[in-house]
Amino acid sequence: MATNSFFRNYDSFYEQNLVDDLVIESIRMYGLDVIYVTRSNVGVDVIWNETDTPIFDQTFEFEVYVKTMDGFEGEGDFLSRFGLQIRDQATFSVARRTFERFVTKEKSNHIRPYEGDLIYFPLNNKLFEIKFVEDESLFYQMGDLQVYDLKCELMEYSNERFQTGRENIDNYWRSVTTSNDASANNAPTLESLETIDPIARNLQFEQTADGILDFTEIDPFSEQININDLDP
Repeated sequence: MATNSFFRNYDSFYEQNLVDDLVIESIRMYGLDVIYVTRSNVGVDVIWNETDTPIFDQTFEFEVYVKTMDGFEGEGDFLSRFGLQIRDQATFSVARRTFERFVTKEKSNHIRPYEGDLIYFPLNNKLFEIKFVEDESLFYQMGDLQVYDLKCELMEYSNERFQTGRENIDNYWRSVTTSNDASANNAPTLESLETIDPIARNLQFEQTADGILDFTEIDPFSEQININDLDP
């Protein structure tokens, strides 16, 4: 059965733009400004399809709507065998036209929000990592899609580098960043591992680990270091 030819609800460019304008206006009224931090992959491992040295180097500020307005989702704060774990989750909605105007226009390869990018949430001064981007939350209103839903988790730092030019973001993890090069991103040297947590003996284990792997033809995996040789 054919649809009624006198009602063409999904072919009107002007009505689709009207819905876009209403969505953007609503987010500006009830949302808040966040900082979107893009991730650049340097030194990608083609075998594992991952990067060893991700760098966050550009920021963009725009408005989002916080869908989890009653509080953070996820497992929250709990004590595990590894200590206190904080696993807050949040969902942010950004209009497609807003993202294109602020991000895609300046960075053409960012045609949509990408998993792995960050959201700086100003209310609690925390960095959230985008885990999944839902592009069909508003299901084809007037035949088109209007928003992205960014499902985020509180970022777990793993020695990533920040070179955004924003002091509050670049220095966010500075106290726990480690590097063999003292000039790299003004990060602490390897020897600072000893001062971060003397009881953990991080420096000793790091120096010992550097001498274990040699990848020679005789012994490609280790130098047969005896664990009893470690200092008590």
